[in-house]
Order: sequence, then C-alpha cells, then structure tokens
Amino acid sequence: MTTENNYSTNMKQINCFLTCNNAAETLKTVEQIKQSSLVQTIYLLVKSGNNIQLDGCQTLEIDSMQSSETIRKIAEKADTDYSFIYTKDTTLELGQFAIERFCHIARDTQAGLVYSDYYEIKDGVRSACPVIDYQEGSLRDDFNFGSVLFFRSESLKKAVAETSVNYQFACLYNLRLKVSQQAELVHINEYLYSEVEYDTRKSGEKQFDYVDPKNRSVQLEMEAACTDHLKKIGAYLTPEFKTIAFNESNFPVAASVIIPIRNRVKTVEDAIKSVLMQKTAFDFNLIIIDNFSTDGTSELIEKYAKLDSRVVHLIPNRNDLGIGGCWNEGVHSALCGKFAVQLDSDDVYQDENTLQTIVDAFYEQNCAMVIGSYTMTNFAMETIAPGLIDHKEWTPENGRNNALRINGLGAPRAFYTPVLRDIKVPNTSYGEDYALGLRISREYQIGRIYTSLYLCRRWDENSDASLDVVKMNGHNLYKDKIRTVELKARRNK
Repeated sequence: MTTENNYSTNMKQINCFLTCNNAAETLKTVEQIKQSSLVQTIYLLVKSGNNIQLDGCQTLEIDSMQSSETIRKIAEKADTDYSFIYTKDTTLELGQFAIERFCHIARDTQAGLVYSDYYEIKDGVRSACPVIDYQEGSLRDDFNFGSVLFFRSESLKKAVAETSVNYQFACLYNLRLKVSQQAELVHINEYLYSEVEYDTRKSGEKQFDYVDPKNRSVQLEMEAACTDHLKKIGAYLTPEFKTIAFNESNFPVAASVIIPIRNRVKTVEDAIKSVLMQKTAFDFNLIIIDNFSTDGTSELIEKYAKLDSRVVHLIPNRNDLGIGGCWNEGVHSALCGKFAVQLDSDDVYQDENTLQTIVDAFYEQNCAMVIGSYTMTNFAMETIAPGLIDHKEWTPENGRNNALRINGLGAPRAFYTPVLRDIKVPNTSYGEDYALGLRISREYQIGRIYTSLYLCRRWDENSDASLDVVKMNGHNLYKDKIRTVELKARRNK
C-alpha cells in the first residue's frame, strides 16, 4: 500500500479548536475546515457568557487562550491523532489542502508540533510572512509560530499532564516547551494559510512590549515556565559566580567609552559632548572606532580629537568589521581602560554622573559586566513611549537563566576589560551585545543599574526602527543560535 493510500484510509484524524468571539468571522473558518475529510470535531473556544452556537460545532467555555484551564479542556477533547488549534478569532483562510499537508508532515516527521509560513493581511493587503525553524535555543516567549498550531495529541496531552502550575498567561509558552522536551517542533516552509493582523506598529515599536510595566505579571509567569524548562533539560545554573579581584593595573585610564560608528554625522557630536561632560574621580578617555565614514563623521571626530586629548579617533586596518569587530578594535587597543563602557553614536548619556555610576557598580556588585537603564526619546530628546526601559525582570538569583528567554538585556553595557579581551566580541552588527551577556553570565555576575543612564533616540536611521520580516527573521535566527550554543555550554558546565 502506498503512503498516500495509507493517508486516505485513516480518516477523522483531527479535532479542531477555534478561538471564537465573532460568530460571522468564525463561520467562514468553519466552512473551510469542514471541507477536509480528516476533521472529526470542531470545537469553538468561547469565553464564558458569550453564547455563540454554530451548526456542526461543539462549544467549550474558556477564560483565555493563555490559561492552563483552557489547555486542559482542549487536552480532554483531544481524542484524535492530531489537534489543530487556531489562536486568533478573525477569519482563517486555509490554503489548498492545508489541513492535509499539516497532517502528512506531522505523520512523516513524528513531530510534536507542526507550524508553517503564512500570509498576513493588514489593512486589506496580503503579504508573505515566512517564519523560522525552531531550534533548542528558540526559548524566547515571542517566537512566531503563526496562529495555527498543529499538535500531535499524544504530545499535547503528555505536556498538559506534566504541568502542575496553573498559568494565567504562560500556558501556550509552557506547552510548547514541554512538547519540545519529548518531540521535534517542525516548520513547514510553505504558505498554508492567511491570517488577519491588526497590530500595524513598526518592529521598533513592538520590541519593548515585554518590558512595559503593565506586562510584569505576564513576564513573571514566562520566567517561571522557562526556568522550569531549563531545569528539566539540565541547562539551569544556580546563582554561584566567580569573584573578581579587579587587581589588573596595566591600563592607561580607569575607563574608556567605546563608540563604534559609521556615517552618523547628525548625531555623533551630541554623543561626544555627553562623554566629555562626565565628572569622575578617575581618568577616562573616549575611543571612537570610525568604520570608514563618508558623510563628514570622520572630520567631525578629528576636530574633537585635536581639541581634547581624551578623544581617540581610531580607523581600523581592515574593512570587514561589523559593530562587534569595531568593539574588538577599541577594547584591544593599548589605549583602552580597565573598564570599557558602551555608548551608541545615536545616543547620549543622561547626565554628568553616568560614567562614575557605572564604574562604581563594578566594585559594589563584583561583576564582570554592568547593564544600566535608558529612556526612549525622539530625535529632539523628548521622552516617548514606553519611556524608561529598566529590564527589572533581571534578578541576581535567576537573571542569567531568564536571559535565555528574553531578546535583549538592556543598555548601556559596560565590561571589565580583561574579561572582554579574553572572550572577544562576535564580529556582527546585531546581537553581539546579547551574545556577550549570555557568555559572561555563564561564569560571572552581571551588575544592574535601574535608574536611567542614557537617552536612546529613535529616528528613521536607527538600525532597528523598522525592519521587514526577512531582516527580523535573520536577527531572530541568529539570537536563537546564540542561545542554542549557550544551552549546550551550560549543560557541560
């Protein structure tokens, strides 16, 4: 018997679970699903008090799609081989034989969860939305699976049975972590459906949602689910850190501010001035690594270097450097101080005490890296939403574990130079700081400062102000790979 014949004789293999808040929208989805001979039962996930009934469907009352109670109800009804869950309440447009394709791939791979590329409809315009492959390090809770989750019911039920915590927000996140412990999560590189997206914000506006204070309770649950997962897979680290004596003294100054730059003539003068105004009890300098600017940036830096001996204008000897590579040039320079402190060329320090505050934190918290907080502003340095970004999700006890879940650790960043010279910075222009944070936190404590230390200016030329989906996927794939490598290292620690 051929494989295709085997598929055709195994009917009614799928139960479908559809979020339903609008009967008219969901009815269009139901009509499409009914066209597949593989579907046994369609369940409408309806919030209590919302009396929605559709012919040929059964109703399950739920509180939200993110709660443990809802997933338990789904698991109780998952009496077929596969469970199809649609997490949005707008009309789902299925591609040609999409349900059959999900089923075939799930059977062929024995995956615990299958997900696919999809089309996104915004303001009536349909555009391709490819997603990325899941890997062991894909631990961030905002990993994009799309809105169709196709589970092997056995894996789903086992994951639910192994969950003792009653989550209000983190249940879907916990579910896929639990499923990943027992089976593969498989990405189908095909556009199998279209979904409506109402969030039309730019990528640079979305990326700070997780640090919004109103989402604090959500983040605590996500952290708990991730920490439990790390313990289960043997990658959890207890809060035990190496001590640093800070006794290396072969440095020309106590601290160096490092600015990698290319073509930022509009902003670099403000950055330079904010450094030179610093009041400290120690000597410091400013090392600007000029990556072959062509817009007048070089001439502006040179002007300040002639006026103030603290300004060091470095031009690399090689032309293959990203931001991380430029950092290596500055840190490995004989002019670099005992502590290397970050400032982006777009931004400025909050006040004249920033540098002193950062250096003090190294000694007070005995850490190899210090991460501060910053305030979001427009180009005119007027505060904009969400305002202060303080990353208070970090705790000394669990910060380095929770760091594997979030997509960034905050800024400004500063390093004990001997440690940074030993580890070295990845020669990339995205995620190099995150990679350092994970690597350093494996052995050393990371110090935190929760008051604002600099102003982060958002403008059209920011590298992450508005990224298309392909660029975003590349960034996310890289950070997931960083996490995958770090997980392997922590298991072997």
